[in-house]
Amino acid sequence: MRRLVDGVLLLDKPKGLGSNAALQRVKRLFRAEKAGHGGTLDPLASGLLPLMFGEATKFASRMLDSDKRYVAHIKLGETTATGDAEGPVLDRRTVQVDDQRIEAALAGFRGPIFQIPPMYSALKVQGRPLYELARSGQTVDRAPRQVELHQLKLLSRSGDCLEVEIECSKGTYVRTLAMDLGEVLGTGAHLSDLRRTGTGRFSIEEAVRLDLLETVPDEASLDACLVPLEQLFLGLPRVELNSAESARFRNGQWLAALAAPEGMCGVFTDRGELIGLADMAPDGVLRALRLRSSCAAASG
Repeated sequence: MRRLVDGVLLLDKPKGLGSNAALQRVKRLFRAEKAGHGGTLDPLASGLLPLMFGEATKFASRMLDSDKRYVAHIKLGETTATGDAEGPVLDRRTVQVDDQRIEAALAGFRGPIFQIPPMYSALKVQGRPLYELARSGQTVDRAPRQVELHQLKLLSRSGDCLEVEIECSKGTYVRTLAMDLGEVLGTGAHLSDLRRTGTGRFSIEEAVRLDLLETVPDEASLDACLVPLEQLFLGLPRVELNSAESARFRNGQWLAALAAPEGMCGVFTDRGELIGLADMAPDGVLRALRLRSSCAAASG
């Protein structure tokens, strides 16, 4: 029997398991009616995968739009068909670069850059994921996309293997970064391992391992592992409405002349109950973006 579950589970996804497979295993554990994940991790990658349950699925875009943090291992001297360790090696080159040259190359990728999405990615073209086309031997043109690397730091080097720390905007392809770095260095490279250590305000230190989650004895203990929905809104401006304003807002009416910063904000009652996500326009009008189901009559 399925049940209503609301909140966010911060899962430490193991390597070798796809994001959707991890989601389905956890969804069965919770017997949850509705669930989704906040940002795909490839089977090669491990680390933080936020899973949304119930009402939290409405606000998953907040996760998808958040900056991400990773620790990546990059193997110089080898290019692969997929850009990561799963594909066959296409080319091998001698690696003769010192740390100073590596640091200079990394500096060139910091800040706004353009990336061409890899063929082995979930990006869809005419309704089909690129990886499906790639597996059938097809290659299609992909438009460059602008992303931003806020931080790119060399943590360690062991021979031809680099360990780097990355903080980046949504939509950044770390395997593309690895391949592009290899070309700049003249050595070729591929992504040999990847671990997501953070997304938005959440960190891997807060996450629970799947194998440990599967040993939790009862549903009450499982529910205790969930982050309350309200925590998705930490860091956003907060608007509190009195009972009359709350009723109008829940009925889909715009509210004017409220004292709040322009842009996205969390909307609460004056008792601290979450109503939903809204946008404060430059003209001072508060407009609903997403409302909780208890407020569903609002959205219109």
